[in-house]
Amino acid sequence: MTENETEPLPSVGDEVVEGQARAVVTDVRGGVVWLRPRTGGGTEWPAENPRRLKIRRTRAEMIAAGDL
Repeated sequence: MTENETEPLPSVGDEVVEGQARAVVTDVRGGVVWLRPRTGGGTEWPAENPRRLKIRRTRAEMIAAGDL
């Protein structure tokens, strides 16, 4: 088991890093995590491997910081 398998999957609204891309989780459908560019708008895409996503900030953290 890798260390990422023990970490929770990101939730809707969380800011994540997938490879070099920063993105926001928009939905989780049928176990598939969907992402969109952090800057808003743009095309959604399914995360290649949700267990490899690194949570940069949770939605709750962004709200507490006044960023949402």
